[in-house]
Amino acid sequence: MSKIPYRFYLSEEQMPKQWYNLRADMPEQPDPMLNPATLKPIEEKDLYPIFCKELAHQEMDFETAYIDIPEEIQEMYRIYRPSPLIRAYNLEKELDTPAKIYYKFEGNNTSGSHKLNSAIAQAYYAKKQGLTSLTTETGAGQWGTALSEACAYFGIPLTVYMVKCSYEQKPYRKAVMQTFDANVVPSPSNTTEVGRKILSENPETTGSLGCAISEAVEKATTTEGCRYVLGSVLNQVLLHQSIIGLEAKTAMELLGEYPDTVIGCAGGGSNLGGLIAPFMRDKLVDKKNIRFIAVEPASCPSLTRGKYAYDFCDTGRVTPMARMYTLGCGFIPSANHAGGLRYHGMSPILSKLYHDGYMEAVAYEQTKVFEAAKLFAKVETILPAPESSHAIRCAIDEALKCKETGEEKTILFGLTGTGYFDMTAYSAFNEGKMTDYIPTDEDLQKAFDMLPKI
Repeated sequence: MSKIPYRFYLSEEQMPKQWYNLRADMPEQPDPMLNPATLKPIEEKDLYPIFCKELAHQEMDFETAYIDIPEEIQEMYRIYRPSPLIRAYNLEKELDTPAKIYYKFEGNNTSGSHKLNSAIAQAYYAKKQGLTSLTTETGAGQWGTALSEACAYFGIPLTVYMVKCSYEQKPYRKAVMQTFDANVVPSPSNTTEVGRKILSENPETTGSLGCAISEAVEKATTTEGCRYVLGSVLNQVLLHQSIIGLEAKTAMELLGEYPDTVIGCAGGGSNLGGLIAPFMRDKLVDKKNIRFIAVEPASCPSLTRGKYAYDFCDTGRVTPMARMYTLGCGFIPSANHAGGLRYHGMSPILSKLYHDGYMEAVAYEQTKVFEAAKLFAKVETILPAPESSHAIRCAIDEALKCKETGEEKTILFGLTGTGYFDMTAYSAFNEGKMTDYIPTDEDLQKAFDMLPKI
């Protein structure tokens, strides 16, 4: 048996004191966001009505490689960080693979996911600016839960627009948010102009993250002292989530290890971007030979079947436009159970890296994902969230390739959270009732036809 422990934690002194801004080391920057009214690049001041000023600055900063983490944020991080780096010995044995499999587990907090890393930062900057309320959207509920926690900690009222199908499938997520005093609204709703418009056009819609974003942005821009915060996609969010990769890299270095392959699930890109950030720097700057694999659901395949184009980040077309891999802001994904991956687009940073060939992408059907999730739960004793189970599926497949070739590769993947609020999905799988939905080319073309003509 190797001397490497099952679980490895950094000491408090070894925890990162700075976030890492991957854009500072990218050979080519993502294309700028555009003002939809003028089609001119957005300036920092244009974002002030939507975001906190400091977050707007972080969003536009592509030069500062390392940004200090304020002490107030570090204090809250210490409640649940560092998160463990775990060697999946039991999974390796089950697969009979020569590969070494590690995972960075982000589920050891009440939100049950990595989302708290950015929620704390965004709530802190809002409090520092003197704002009186915040709005946001949530898909599966992890982001809404995390931000509810952070806002309660800093004493800021919060309204969460929760994708309707998740609101109905996951009532206990809603209950947790309400425990932290958040106001939770199923989206699309009749509480906003854009919500009413979406409902009038499609009364039976199950909603999407794009719909919920539209409502949250409208609420923020029409309410005095209120701003909008987002849990994925944005540059600022990937910056805050870099703490995942920084911790993982330091831990692996202390163990004398380094990954050949880094794998993460991909919805909007927050956990994947955070996990790969310092390792991607090694690839870009130090020319290390390392693979990065983004894993997405076959029902919402923005990287593997999307277009690299300018698109709105929301369904109501009220946000700035970003050049990213997208299925079109009018695309409404099927009401599958990986609610956190039901976004039509992808982080502009990750989209650019993928477009330029620094990263790969694969898509899996839901039943294959849950096969992997169930196996992982039985051998590693952690019930994984459906979202991060996509990464587990890919890690298993990569480890089985090593079994076929005899290669002793080191695989690192992100286990972004727990699946305790996803038992409806697990029950459907266990009872043989789960089905797979893959959009046809015709389904996708309808949304592609609605892309902005730029």
